[in-house]
Amino acid sequence: MSNDRLNHNERETISEMTTGRLSVYLRCLTFLESCSQMTVSSAELADRFHLNSAQIRKDLACFGEFGTRGVGYNVSRLKDHLVRELGLDRTRRVLIAGAGNLGMALADYGGFNDHGFEITALIDNDLTKIGRRSRSGIEVLAWEDLPTIVRDQQVDIGIVAVNADSAQTVYDAFADVGLNAVLNFAPTQLRGRPGVKVKSVDLRINLESLSFYLKKVEDEG
Repeated sequence: MSNDRLNHNERETISEMTTGRLSVYLRCLTFLESCSQMTVSSAELADRFHLNSAQIRKDLACFGEFGTRGVGYNVSRLKDHLVRELGLDRTRRVLIAGAGNLGMALADYGGFNDHGFEITALIDNDLTKIGRRSRSGIEVLAWEDLPTIVRDQQVDIGIVAVNADSAQTVYDAFADVGLNAVLNFAPTQLRGRPGVKVKSVDLRINLESLSFYLKKVEDEG
């Protein structure tokens, strides 16, 4: 495979686990670049950041041949390539539905705007919240204006930050206005639609997984 960008069919074969690891590699390379390091081998990358060198080589091979035998990877060149493959070479505009504690906290999270994502608006159907602003200055707009906001602000990603009972309604509305990427923070399973990608962040599931691990340790003890 050449170093050219992947076509659509090739991209579809790359697993979510692989793309998740690419994000980790990108963070590692960004750190090395900030330290003015020019090259890095898969072994050094694995050792410094507690990764798997064979997995690194396998993942990167999906996107072309980047390493030089005996030298390793050029840090800046590989970082820039991963940025392009992850679609981070452009700003992704994000809208948050739900101006409660979670939505406000997400709007004020500086890590979004520093890494290619821009929170453009908060929306809510609570009239007492409309017109308020988050600490970072994001204004809460009316839920009924969703189609106009998505069109005028060229929104790419919708975040669901409402309660479980309202989450499906929000997701369906996002799909109806043409959003193809949704991040769901509501503790519920959404009924997806073709062509609309959903990623869910359920803190309870992660806590339950940790509880399972603790129970195993306790039982063995």
